[in-house]
Amino acid sequence: MHERLANLLGAASLAVTDLVLDAATGSGRVSASGAAALIVLSDAPELGVTELGRRVGLTQSAAARMVDGLQATGLAERRRREGRAVHVRLTPAGEDTVRDMLTARGAPLAGVLSVLDEDERETFTVLLAKLLARLYEEIGDAEVMCRLCDRRCCTDGAVCPVGQAERDAGAA
Repeated sequence: MHERLANLLGAASLAVTDLVLDAATGSGRVSASGAAALIVLSDAPELGVTELGRRVGLTQSAAARMVDGLQATGLAERRRREGRAVHVRLTPAGEDTVRDMLTARGAPLAGVLSVLDEDERETFTVLLAKLLARLYEEIGDAEVMCRLCDRRCCTDGAVCPVGQAERDAGAA
């Protein structure tokens, strides 16, 4: 029976991922890593290219090429800091694109959850929080796990389960 549950979770995870990525990348007209980079930059402006790449799962050279593409489309820009340090930040067009991507990403998620009644949604929220805390134990990086999250939505009146798992791991 647990094999079936694991299989169902795998199929649902992939289907939801496909819906979210299609919505975000289609809205932003960027790659999956580009979408993640824009969303990360909206919450953590002025990141260096290497750190931005780490948060979206790219090598430094791949991150530099991705930033080149975002800069060419006017969504992000490099800013030279002290010495050789270069930071990346969103342009106003990039900020607009992030808002559009988060709205687009939310639509299929709301559609999927619409089959649940209010009690089921509350139960599912608790279960997902528990699963995310466990996933943090495996992945160990909240920035990577939440790279396509609408962070304001997750922390408005609640505690992010991934952020809490990270704080708990740091306190241990």
